[in-house]
Amino acid sequence: MSGKAAVGALGVVLLAVLIFLAISSWSRQSSAAAAKASVQPINFPHSVHVGTYKMECQYCHSEARRSEYAGLPSVERCMGCHKIAGADKPEIKKLAGYLADKKPIPWVRVNKLPEFTYFPHKAHIRASLKCQTCHGPVETMTTFGATTGPRLTNDLLYLVGLKPGPPPLSMGWCIDCHREQNVAGKQAPLDCVTCHH
Repeated sequence: MSGKAAVGALGVVLLAVLIFLAISSWSRQSSAAAAKASVQPINFPHSVHVGTYKMECQYCHSEARRSEYAGLPSVERCMGCHKIAGADKPEIKKLAGYLADKKPIPWVRVNKLPEFTYFPHKAHIRASLKCQTCHGPVETMTTFGATTGPRLTNDLLYLVGLKPGPPPLSMGWCIDCHREQNVAGKQAPLDCVTCHH
């Protein structure tokens, strides 16, 4: 094989590897929690509930302290306040409609980790981490949204030897946080089986 042919073959192989990495990274994004600000069936302004009225996250997400899932508020929990507060507003009327029809609110999931990942909210609550550590400044959000998981740009930057910071709610991001907690004297596990079963 001549020198030019060898260089050409190497170029084709490298191009194939780059295309494979790009496609695999792109395909991982949809299943690995790539979430954007979502359109919900009821406009729930976190900025009002958490920011203005200083409601604790666990009032609505009551499963967070005892489960791996934070849980979502039931229509009955919402209407506990809204039978009186804001009852004349259009969004509260939608809420009352779900209660009258005895149907749950079909909330759209925003944060989703890969299925092979175990994330217990209760362990993080017991470690006294604030919800904002992982979910950002919820108290300022009118519509909750998140951009999480692996990203093609990070993969390509790693490929050329750069070390970008890991994106939120990705494995590297969680490991970095656990290491920071350990430096601060807490016992955040770094064992693989902590998150992967």
